[in-house]
Amino acid sequence: MTNDLIDVRAWRQFLAVAELLHFGRAAQRLHMTQPPLTMAIQQLERRLGQPLFVRNRRTVTLAPAGAALLQPVRQWLAQGEALSVLARAVGEGDVGRLRLGFVSTLGFGPLPDWLRGFRERHPRIEVELREVTTDVQRQAFARSELDAGFMLHASGMDPGVEDAGLDALRVLEEPLVLALPQAHPLARATRLPLPVLMAQPLVIFPRPIAPSLFDAVLAYYHRHGAVPTIAQEAIQMQTIVNLVSAGLGVAWVPEVVTRMQRRGVVYRALPPSLAVGAPRCETSLVWRREPPAVVARFVDFVRAAPSPGG
Repeated sequence: MTNDLIDVRAWRQFLAVAELLHFGRAAQRLHMTQPPLTMAIQQLERRLGQPLFVRNRRTVTLAPAGAALLQPVRQWLAQGEALSVLARAVGEGDVGRLRLGFVSTLGFGPLPDWLRGFRERHPRIEVELREVTTDVQRQAFARSELDAGFMLHASGMDPGVEDAGLDALRVLEEPLVLALPQAHPLARATRLPLPVLMAQPLVIFPRPIAPSLFDAVLAYYHRHGAVPTIAQEAIQMQTIVNLVSAGLGVAWVPEVVTRMQRRGVVYRALPPSLAVGAPRCETSLVWRREPPAVVARFVDFVRAAPSPGG
């Protein structure tokens, strides 16, 4: 038996005749005339060196070889069709894997709802989550280890992807609020005296984690003639809040972090008199230009999702 026997069309023709046991009806199913079908079956039999059917003027029955091949051929053709369907689904973005990075702050916001909604709409797309900071996401994109990611940066600033072959979509914009130790006088004060606030030791993330946001916080101090005293740096917002609860200092955190209630911490928004020019942050969805279909599916889903709080 040679490789040219693996002819999908010939086996489909065999299956039609084997299931109907009638060349005329099989030809109708295959949208062809009977003579070419008869010739195709004869040619297949010659290649196999075995008769597949026993024919007489009135009936068609399966020969032993045909009976033995019926179920394997049926399964083989079904598997081939399934592979074709799978390939089309992957190409259209209905099946696949999405490697998604995200900053921890988004976990307190819309990310869980987005993931649930995306999974309901695209149940055959596997989402692999990686909770990593913005700088680590940039490195992962450079190594082709991420397909998309949510990055944190200062409002109005590019998330640092313009020259990296990446596109970005702003998905969340919010103010920074103060996280204060519960026992701190400013936590229960009726007003926030600016000189007192500027003098408090600061718990903040390292600049490489989110350079534009770090610079926006420091610029706010400089505009008011102050230089912040950095008491401690920490990478994750959860850690920063925990350090505030321990009394190490105050911190500027995205407003969404206030949903994380931590014993010993009080969150305060800036009064209008101090909010002018205060730092704000954005979260952007970032992905590689000309993305695979599965990534484009996710981008389109997030773009169409209701805005948080909207």
